Amino acid sequence: MQISRTLSFYIARHFSAWLGYVFLGLLSIIMLFDSIEMMRRASGKVDVGIETVLTMSILKLPHLVQQTMPFCILFAATMSFWRLARANELVVARAAGISAWHFLYPAIGIAMFVGVGLVTLFNPFASIMLSKFEQLESQHLKGTTSLLSVSKSGLWLRQAAETGQSIIHAGHVSQENILLSDVIIFLFEDNDKFRGRIDAETAQLKLGYWDLKNAWITAPNKAATFTKQHRVETNLTKNKIFDSFASPQTMSFWDLPGFIEMLESAGFSGHRHKLYWHSLLASPLLLGAMVLIAAISSLRITHRSSGAGAVTSAVLCGFILYFVTDVLYALGLSSSIPTLLAAWTPAGISVLLGLSVLFHVEDG
Repeated sequence: MQISRTLSFYIARHFSAWLGYVFLGLLSIIMLFDSIEMMRRASGKVDVGIETVLTMSILKLPHLVQQTMPFCILFAATMSFWRLARANELVVARAAGISAWHFLYPAIGIAMFVGVGLVTLFNPFASIMLSKFEQLESQHLKGTTSLLSVSKSGLWLRQAAETGQSIIHAGHVSQENILLSDVIIFLFEDNDKFRGRIDAETAQLKLGYWDLKNAWITAPNKAATFTKQHRVETNLTKNKIFDSFASPQTMSFWDLPGFIEMLESAGFSGHRHKLYWHSLLASPLLLGAMVLIAAISSLRITHRSSGAGAVTSAVLCGFILYFVTDVLYALGLSSSIPTLLAAWTPAGISVLLGLSVLFHVEDG
């Protein structure tokens, strides 16, 4: 028997209401604890006031919403099905010949719709907010600024030395040994006063300096000079350069493919950004799977049953899912397993687990 439109709307409304309650509750808890953590980190910073701390917490909040949405769906579906079962509404529906699969459809549809909206509409907003948060964090808590930028024209690096600031541009880079090709270095002294330019064929990062080959050195009011080898002091290291990349979370879902292409054309690996992009693609499927997981622990509850067991099961499933996702993501980052496997396995396992248990419970 097919589920009626009225019953579908009723279940969808019931699930949406619980999703709103759970979302607001988790949002309040996240905001509270994140603000406390920010205040702890800023406790030793004299120039960081409460307004800055709250601003940073608000800027980080949309990113945390993306991370916790699977748990919102899981807890909302668990409580929604538990309340329907406690009121014997599910019993009546099944006595009328409606399969459990039919009244799961509205909740799964809403969950996947939320997932699509989260990725396509909310993610660009969250990435902008997180980017601003990281700027404030670097300025006020870490005391560092971004050193690196990648564009279609190549790689841009900013460095400081005892003699002043310098900006390095390279058309291509070899990631393994940090060997830059088609290098231009703009040299500045105090108050950003331009003091010269160096054009070199290659520049390789050494301990405390750049080793330039076939370099032309020019300065204001001086003739250009050529040297086969030249050194430029630097405070950069390989780890500092890699840490200066924009984190994948600060990139919009729509901008990530183009940024990955630019990274790879410049000579860097886009593996970390690819993994994050595929995890975003898998989000709608993962949210739909959360409804199936919630149904396992809550569909057979009766009016005498306590909700503690269902909530405990949901918390346990959420913890296991978080642990598995974290481990697989770490393995994916280290290239121990393929990117697609690391990004799609949590959603795939959740779907298969939910379907297998529900097939067993519902169809014997």
